[in-house]
Amino acid sequence: MNVRLTKDQKIQIANSDDVFGIMQQILLRENRIGRIQEHFWIVGLDKAHKILFIELLALGNDNRVHIKAPQVFRMAIYKNAPKVILVHNHPSGVMKPGEDDLKTTDRLLKAGEIIEIDVIDHLIISEKTYFGFNQAGLIEELRNNGAYRIVERDRAELEKWRLDQEKEKGALEEKKTLAKKLLALNTMSAEEIRKLTGLGIREMNKILKELEK
Repeated sequence: MNVRLTKDQKIQIANSDDVFGIMQQILLRENRIGRIQEHFWIVGLDKAHKILFIELLALGNDNRVHIKAPQVFRMAIYKNAPKVILVHNHPSGVMKPGEDDLKTTDRLLKAGEIIEIDVIDHLIISEKTYFGFNQAGLIEELRNNGAYRIVERDRAELEKWRLDQEKEKGALEEKKTLAKKLLALNTMSAEEIRKLTGLGIREMNKILKELEK
């Protein structure tokens, strides 16, 4: 689920404090019941470390959330984000990363290397404070260990998945271009064009808003 950001939140990230400041605001938007669930977000950055998007990928129980690499990198590929920051909350307030946190971060670091998306940090947050993997030296430590190194078969499968995602993104852009051309002709209704191109309602609404500007 895409997290709606204000203009003030679409900033250039200088350090982990900047990320926490925004993620704390997002967490506090939740009602009290919602905050006792563990959330897992991905923050996508451009080359200059400006925030491109924040996506809520999963909700778990009070102390556990399961996440897989395709969930993490799909939006990054779609948004052309070369860098990402992982963020999840610990409702217990205990900021020390557990074994599962370390393994998940390690796996995603190594997968990101293959598809050329850099996982630059992982923050564990609460309503009041956070723990940054990068500040603690864990990102560098995990990057240099020998775990989760990908064999050639896995490398090929990951590359195929990346190319499929790029192809899917290209097809969507072609549909959007066609829809804009048809709307300019003013011979068909927006709904007819949406059905013809196979676009979703959300994408068509975005196009209509762009054309209104």
